[in-house]
Amino acid sequence: MVQPKAQAASEKRGTQAVPGRIGKYVIINEVGQGSTGRVFLSHDPYYGRDVAIKLYNIENEEDEQKARVTRKMFFNEAQMMGRLQHPNILPIYDAGEENGSYYVVTEHVHGARTLAAYCRPDNLLRIDDVVEIMFKCAKGLHYAHGRGVIHRDIKPSNIMLTLDNDVRVIDFGIALIKDSDVSRIEGIAGSPSYMSPEQVQSAEITHRSDVYSLGAVMYELLTGYRPFRANSLSKLLHQIVYATPPPIHTLRAGIPEEIEEVVMTALRKEPENRYANALEFAAALTKLHQNLRTANEKVDQQEQFDQLRKLRFFHDFSHAEIWEVLRASEWCNYATDDEIIREGELDDRFYIIVNGAVSVQSGRRQIGELTEGDCFGETSYVRGARRTATIKATMPVVLVRVSSTLLEQASSACQLRFNKVFLRSLIERLQGVATAAT
Repeated sequence: MVQPKAQAASEKRGTQAVPGRIGKYVIINEVGQGSTGRVFLSHDPYYGRDVAIKLYNIENEEDEQKARVTRKMFFNEAQMMGRLQHPNILPIYDAGEENGSYYVVTEHVHGARTLAAYCRPDNLLRIDDVVEIMFKCAKGLHYAHGRGVIHRDIKPSNIMLTLDNDVRVIDFGIALIKDSDVSRIEGIAGSPSYMSPEQVQSAEITHRSDVYSLGAVMYELLTGYRPFRANSLSKLLHQIVYATPPPIHTLRAGIPEEIEEVVMTALRKEPENRYANALEFAAALTKLHQNLRTANEKVDQQEQFDQLRKLRFFHDFSHAEIWEVLRASEWCNYATDDEIIREGELDDRFYIIVNGAVSVQSGRRQIGELTEGDCFGETSYVRGARRTATIKATMPVVLVRVSSTLLEQASSACQLRFNKVFLRSLIERLQGVATAAT
């Protein structure tokens, strides 16, 4: 049962006990606490899934006005049950009331954290990660807007990041819901630092208010600072309505101009001057992400080129020939004891060791070891033969895996260079065997 009111009131002054059950849900433990309630972990045996249960602090609230607002927030979230089904919105499975206690049941995302953890200048996410996260948020909000729901409280702590970097928009407690009187919470509702100018002025709120708030969150994720900061609420609200935030590039070096332009478009004072909707915002973010990914790939390839240039295998290759190799190859990582190729297999790929070492085995006997700059599997390039040995990693190893089929499309000069390197490698190995035999 949920705690009786008398017991809950007495525990308000100290540590609150974890209830054994809320509604039909057996409580496992408490996993969080906020301004409006506590969050508990439970398991739904019927659907076989873990759930989070938010228990509202209504019966414990001494301020009747605040209790009334909290009750409205509960009914708001309860109306979301089954209404918003989108991969980037935290789903609400159930809601109920028991002994004067109100609760909602949502998906429980193990190991999730909110974006508030990444709003410090010393703990910022990569720029391309921010763009991708904001894109997912914009898609989720556009879906909600299309169903008549305006969130009204978009902020870092209301955006959840899962362990695999997926996104969930959470907490629709003060949302505006079309054709619903329950959602009308009087006065300024939301978190001031992320409010749109029209929200601050208690003007009409549309979906473009959420676009502004998402722009404010993106500004903070990129810089570690909120767009507007003041030592009093009145000054903060005045800035939101009339001031211009500091340019992003002055707070974080290396921010591309097009990213700053996207954020500042979302933060325009007049709603009609922002993106028309969250989908248009998402489209701008998609373009940004594509440009960043292309730039990152170029950086990654340059780093790979620099690593290959240092290997003795490529000492005689020209710059153009190394770039040809990169286009015909992929980079692979193997852990200690991983089997890379197996004796007797047919394959058209050969390998060059960038870092680490591997053992060469024939049958169950180790016949050699190869290290950084060595190659193996080259017989697949010379002819379509079966593997003559098994290669296993003796430590973590980074390899360049080259497709001989793709390499056939390289220049004649590049292919001739490979023939010479493979021949030299074969002679060195034969000399090593002869020396060991003498």
